[in-house]
Amino acid sequence: MRAITSFFKEIRRYPSAVVGLVIISLLLIISIATPILIPYSEAVRLWRGGEDIWAEYPRNAWPVWYNWFSSTDLPSTIVFNTSKGEGERTVEKLSEGTTEVRFTFEFDFPYDAFPPELILFARSQFEVKQPFLEMTWFTPDGREIRAGEFSPGPSSSFRFSQDTRLQRRLERETGIPDVPVEQGLFDDPSQEGLQPLNGTYRLEISALLFEDDSDVDVTFVSYGLVHGLAGTDHRRRDLMVALLWGTPIAMAFGLLAALGTTITTMSIAAIGVWFGGWLDALIQRMTEVNAIIPLLPILIMVGTFYSRSIWLMLGLVVLLSIFGLAIKNYRAIFLQVRELPYIDAARSYGASNMRIIFRYMIPRLLPLIIPQIVTLVPTFVFIEASLAVLGLGDPILPTWGKIIQDANSQGALFNGFYYWILEPAALLMLAGLGFAMVGFALDRIFNPRLREL
Repeated sequence: MRAITSFFKEIRRYPSAVVGLVIISLLLIISIATPILIPYSEAVRLWRGGEDIWAEYPRNAWPVWYNWFSSTDLPSTIVFNTSKGEGERTVEKLSEGTTEVRFTFEFDFPYDAFPPELILFARSQFEVKQPFLEMTWFTPDGREIRAGEFSPGPSSSFRFSQDTRLQRRLERETGIPDVPVEQGLFDDPSQEGLQPLNGTYRLEISALLFEDDSDVDVTFVSYGLVHGLAGTDHRRRDLMVALLWGTPIAMAFGLLAALGTTITTMSIAAIGVWFGGWLDALIQRMTEVNAIIPLLPILIMVGTFYSRSIWLMLGLVVLLSIFGLAIKNYRAIFLQVRELPYIDAARSYGASNMRIIFRYMIPRLLPLIIPQIVTLVPTFVFIEASLAVLGLGDPILPTWGKIIQDANSQGALFNGFYYWILEPAALLMLAGLGFAMVGFALDRIFNPRLREL
């Protein structure tokens, strides 16, 4: 306990280390909390899901905080789901076997831009005759627009932008040829050009049911240009899922690779020094051969021709890194440790070779490898992200690199969706910065020669 207290007192002397510890602590808290809040199976289901899961989410929407820095107030997504009791619902019996269900959705629209999409989802129950839905749009200035009609199946959707009759009506209403439906419904006719009219809008839906046991529920979605804390991608997926789950994956990959590589490399160096002879020579030759073997191309080849599993890649990274040039550094130190008096004393009282190596030699270097382990973590995090960016990441897991790869393949930078790349890139840089600051501070603490630098 006293040693831990002394360690943290020493750490407080370096403000950069304190900042780094805060960053690492936040990343570890997220790594622990994410699997609890979003279980692995749920995260995979969400990330691999399509329109059935993300239907009510906008496509390529900026994070909501974008409005804080923009002079234009972009619209948020507005959803009314009658199965959840949202909106007004009235039922009127018209005749034997015919019932009218009327839905009313009223909402405020105070934004400076038009919504990109308007969709009505309908879920109906019937045996033979399908229900018939008719929609009417009411604007804040009192205009009434017939928005369309259709007969839904068990699960159907009505996309306002694809209704050519509605578009022709809006062309006559606005006097603008080929006006997009979403803009025509929200247009302010008193302004030149297309400008959104702010105020309270109302959508009324009249559903005629032709069977006594028929029923219908609808969901109206006015999609926004901003959504959530992280925004969405081209498949409407909330990027927060991948940003959160990318944290434990990155931390696990980086920490396991750094620990496995460093400890194994140090153990091999100690064994080679202690036994010497042909074993030490073999280890040195393997190290020299491994030094000219490129890591990333081998990982790319394995990912292309065999498997892209993140755990296979982790094992391969450790395997190709244990015979790194660090073995020569450890060997130089172990050659000195082997000649220390306490090693001779251990040998004289009959300690076995493995006991001397793992109980007396390796612990001597532990203070020196702790900074190295910490500074190696971001290296392996970046390797995992690099594989994902190249399209060789795990096909199932949502990771930071996978977000960047999707953004790059969809031309996010060319289309102006900068958040799509900046968010995972910022987390990668934050992780690297946190571990680097702590690692450099630990290097000064454990290496007295660096304290005055």
